[in-house]
Amino acid sequence: MQPQLPIDVDPNTGVWTTDSLPMLYVPRHFFTNNHTAVEEALGLDTYAEILYQAGYKSAYFWCDKEAKQHGLSGMAVFEHYLNRLSQRGWGLFSIIEADPASAHARIELRHSSFVLAQPGKSGKLCYMFAGWFAGAMDWVNDSASDGVTKGPRSQSKEARCAAEGHEHCVFEVSPLAA
Repeated sequence: MQPQLPIDVDPNTGVWTTDSLPMLYVPRHFFTNNHTAVEEALGLDTYAEILYQAGYKSAYFWCDKEAKQHGLSGMAVFEHYLNRLSQRGWGLFSIIEADPASAHARIELRHSSFVLAQPGKSGKLCYMFAGWFAGAMDWVNDSASDGVTKGPRSQSKEARCAAEGHEHCVFEVSPLAA
């Protein structure tokens, strides 16, 4: 795996930062227990839509900040995003294929934190990530300066999950339906 994540702790405030962004550090079981409690209270469909929109917005913001922080552009920002997610314990993410000009991508996720934290539970458990990939793809297209790679708005979905018996999870990014 790539080098470890840089974590800075402000001795005066206790605030943790990585790449100048404030961070929270919580145990996986704590996050997953809260996640499943909200899912049960709101219902899967409602909660998934809320997470999609929030994740989209957060990924877009993150990509913009990280591009400036590291002098990155285009798909290098998307790749950096997946690397940072992998370093933060969500699972191991990799791009199987990507074409920003057509707003298409396939992302593989191995060792998903949601699957690992819920042994024996089946179904699509990793839906929280879907909005992240659409937000990152739209940032790539919105930031394209050459005008050639700027593709249509995107959407993303969890196409398969390891909790359904697959070897790993796969997310598909595609153009937003009109």
